[in-house]
Amino acid sequence: MKQIERWGMYEWTGKGRADGNPFTDCVIRGLFHTPYGDKEVSGFYDGDGIYRLRFMPEFEGSYTCEISGSFADGVFSDSFVCIPAAEGNHGPVRARGMHFEYSDGTPYHPFGTTCYVWELQDEALQKQTLKELEKGYLNKIRYCVFPKHYLYNLNEPVTYPYEGTPCAVDPADEDAAFRAGAFEGNQWNYACFNPEHFRNIERSIEQLQKLGIEADLIMMHPYDRWGFSEMQPEADDLYWRYALARFSAYRNV
Repeated sequence: MKQIERWGMYEWTGKGRADGNPFTDCVIRGLFHTPYGDKEVSGFYDGDGIYRLRFMPEFEGSYTCEISGSFADGVFSDSFVCIPAAEGNHGPVRARGMHFEYSDGTPYHPFGTTCYVWELQDEALQKQTLKELEKGYLNKIRYCVFPKHYLYNLNEPVTYPYEGTPCAVDPADEDAAFRAGAFEGNQWNYACFNPEHFRNIERSIEQLQKLGIEADLIMMHPYDRWGFSEMQPEADDLYWRYALARFSAYRNV
């Protein structure tokens, strides 16, 4: 039987329907029978006919689960044993009265910084950022899921969260740097996510986890030229459901 450490991540991966729009047309859910009761979680479509479902076990013991939904016919079963947490794995940070602590009771004193879109820059800048973080001065970094338009960075991100095309902007245009809100020329399908963008976020979370750093994700912000800050409520709701299904099983988020 497979083993997952406490506060680690269980992930189920399987093939399913790829016709139509799986992001809106298909549902995947997992029912987990745990030592502390049943818990239901939602999975997500990861492109190319692949579906994933993630779960973070919080107690040691035996777990079983059933994965079902409109993404595929039938019910899929699985099981695993949650073993003690490995050295350095203290679990998620929780509020305890007026203080913060990890789930195992280890005190957590947040000392962090903000690097708005470091994970959406070129590979060299990402590596430079991680090299600085490896020095151990910080245990939290705050950054965005959506790209950010602001005075000191008009670069295009390495990926976009949706299928479509962005507006054209000259990085040397000083007037553009001070503009707020959506520019003309954006063409996005807010019902079709770009899975590679979210994989970039996940890679950054995993890199930070190895360094013992919390990923303080900024899920929405107004500093935008692509139109993501002006989405309709139904697009917001779809985004939140998708992001929660992808990110919530990481203990350092």
